[in-house]
Amino acid sequence: MAYKILTVDDSKTIRMIVKKAFKPYNCELFEGENGVEGLAIAAKEMPDLIILDITMPVMTGIEMLGKLKAESALKDIPVIMLTAESGKENVMQIVKMGVKDYIVKPFKGEQLIDRAKNILKLRPVE
Repeated sequence: MAYKILTVDDSKTIRMIVKKAFKPYNCELFEGENGVEGLAIAAKEMPDLIILDITMPVMTGIEMLGKLKAESALKDIPVIMLTAESGKENVMQIVKMGVKDYIVKPFKGEQLIDRAKNILKLRPVE
């Protein structure tokens, strides 16, 4: 069974890096450009993992994370946050909110896969 991975980031480049990183694995990828889109896709698709940017227009990643955690059907979906700021306050806030992991931008696809493997049993497609 393919894992469902949702990337929510306003940067097309970041979404492409994520898509490329997961390409060798049995994953179905979904994309949202902001927290509003991300929440709608999460509710519809029930992904196994959400890769979420903090800084986005319309609804930030922190706002989206808060709404995910408040929703009983969505609160247990693991989230890896992407942040351009490694500021301690931000990191402490998202950790308290229940983020599984975070990665500071810029990052490499391999870093993301390593973190994802701590959450999902990713195996390359034969």
